[in-house]
Amino acid sequence: MRRLVLAAAAAFLSCATAVAQEARIGVAARLTSLDPHFHNAGENNAMAFHFFDPLVGTDAHQRPVPALAESWRAVEPTVWEFVLREGVTFHDGTPLTTTDVAFSVARLPEVPRSPASFAHYVRPITRVEVVDDRRIRFHTAEPFPLLPTYLSVFGIVSRRHGEGAQTSDYNAGRAMIGTGPYRFEAYVPNERITMVRNSDYWGPVEPWARVNFRVIANDSARLAALLADDVDLISNPPPVDVERLSRDARFRVARAPASSVYYIHLDRHRAVSPFFTDNAGQPLPTNPLNDVRVRRAMSMALNREALVSRIMGGLGEPAAQLQSSGFFGTSPDIGVERYDPEGAKRLLAEAGYPDGFIMTMHGPNDRYPNVDRMLQAIAQMFTRAGITTRLETMPSTVLFPRSANLEYSVVYLGAANFTGEASGLLNALLATWDRASGAGSTNRGRYSNPELDDLLRRAVTTMDDAARERTLVQAHEVGIRDVGLIPVMFPVNVWITQRRMTYQPHAEARTYAMQLRPAP
Repeated sequence: MRRLVLAAAAAFLSCATAVAQEARIGVAARLTSLDPHFHNAGENNAMAFHFFDPLVGTDAHQRPVPALAESWRAVEPTVWEFVLREGVTFHDGTPLTTTDVAFSVARLPEVPRSPASFAHYVRPITRVEVVDDRRIRFHTAEPFPLLPTYLSVFGIVSRRHGEGAQTSDYNAGRAMIGTGPYRFEAYVPNERITMVRNSDYWGPVEPWARVNFRVIANDSARLAALLADDVDLISNPPPVDVERLSRDARFRVARAPASSVYYIHLDRHRAVSPFFTDNAGQPLPTNPLNDVRVRRAMSMALNREALVSRIMGGLGEPAAQLQSSGFFGTSPDIGVERYDPEGAKRLLAEAGYPDGFIMTMHGPNDRYPNVDRMLQAIAQMFTRAGITTRLETMPSTVLFPRSANLEYSVVYLGAANFTGEASGLLNALLATWDRASGAGSTNRGRYSNPELDDLLRRAVTTMDDAARERTLVQAHEVGIRDVGLIPVMFPVNVWITQRRMTYQPHAEARTYAMQLRPAP
């Protein structure tokens, strides 16, 4: 459970009794694995934090708060010391020690075939020093002020059960031994996950004796399950139904602005890209996305206001950059690209495509609210601006590994801001891909800009907050003005519960049983 705001949890418990009950939750997204270190994706991480606590938690504003570590401090500019809380045990009864933390940090970069690795979050660490069972020190080559934030992104696993374990051992339940508020019971891929309350949990006691997560990818089917009282909570209801349900006395609606962004990755690593043809169907001899005028034309072709209002029912915000205004490192000087299909056509003509061209855009059909309608609308907008767009969608479990293999030219994806400030998304999505450092871990277009890389490196080693933010703003401006990718929108997350329940949402679009409580 990443958001360990103990005061909020205690407030929830004041109106709930720890009686034996089952919580039934319907979620949209399929997991790619139960291994907490396999795939850095929002839904995977949300599930993992039921079983595996992080070293550092975050509050509703994504600021670090104590979790498995009760305290931390920079003992030197390049040395951070963390102290574990006493009395924490794994689900098998063995005590948590710093050797488990050291093992988890070492394991992250070594997980094979990860579609989106966590390695970036531990790359700044050059040496791990186990001082004793409760104190551990992380050495970095340079000052790294974001280390507590980075250590909040992943769960700590048991060395005893994790040594020699593969991702398949987690999926089978054999290695699912954490310190979290729930214990693993069963997993049927793409169907359900069941868990039982950890009565020895170090934090607040959960009211649910058992939690049953059901994967219901279809929006209408998920809503139907709620209406039939087959589930107590659903995530991502169809946007068109949210207003109606908010007036229905049988339900409660919870909303939270997201810290996620939906965006379009653009192939920048190939001289010839596979999903572009001329209007006669012949492959284009060069990759049109290598011309900034084409990339800019594509951004101008999008009517973001219409996408939010008509497709998402107002449950969103047009995106100008990688995070919405107010987050640390967002530029005040970058506005939402003006919708201008005629201007887009002029730019295409300047770039040598007066008659446009044909492209195929890929995207998920099960990941985000109203994603099918969203992709169809985007394809129509590109076509209206002169780029005839064909659409191919597939389950996210297929799309993610294929996009990680760089099989696509244009792909629609989403990303969560795990760190609450700009460096995390900039490093993952726009930094030059580098396996050794973990930079560009989800840079599916292989965009590369040395100026952005340099600014980002300077920012993450700057201890002064004001100076670091100025540098991050500059990096943000470089990547967006060069159209390294195309931001589309920031979603508003919605959950709906039966009236007998309450749900306290957070900004990350994750669904936690820990946020669901019986109504007072």
